[in-house]
Amino acid sequence: MSRARRSNDWGFPRWRGYGGSREATNVRLCDRHGCEEPGDCPAPKAPNSPDRWYFCQTHAAEYNRKWDYFEGLDKAEKEERAKAERAESAGYAEASHYGWTGSGDGSRSADEMRALDLLELEADADFTSVKRAYRAKAKEVHPDVKPGDEDAARRFQAIQVAYEVLRVAEERREWKG
Repeated sequence: MSRARRSNDWGFPRWRGYGGSREATNVRLCDRHGCEEPGDCPAPKAPNSPDRWYFCQTHAAEYNRKWDYFEGLDKAEKEERAKAERAESAGYAEASHYGWTGSGDGSRSADEMRALDLLELEADADFTSVKRAYRAKAKEVHPDVKPGDEDAARRFQAIQVAYEVLRVAEERREWKG
């Protein structure tokens, strides 16, 4: 009588590789007629359909080359769908506050940009040029220089507010490091 033999699969460590079983594995073939390659690339059969073709990589590339995502939609529906797709994927765009950014590259607020326009400075102006422009503009329209001029007084107040907005923003930038 022969004794029962132990397999190598019991206990730890497993002595045989994990892909080395003796059972047959099911391989889905490419859905293209006559192709014998494995079909591991799903492709939709029709727009907005849950049914899928399963192609090999070569035939999937061929199928996708001719694919029109907006097929069967009129122009307004195409634009609406494209807008919805952009809005949905826009959440994955990197926000400017995560990167190393400086002035003029999206790191300034709309108020700061309006203040820079009022002082006639570029978007990437540093704070020393802001101070210089503020002092020059303030000297031109100061109420002591032009007493009784209402337009000059309004411009002087606008320049003061613009400088204050930029000063607070610069303090915030320095504080954050």
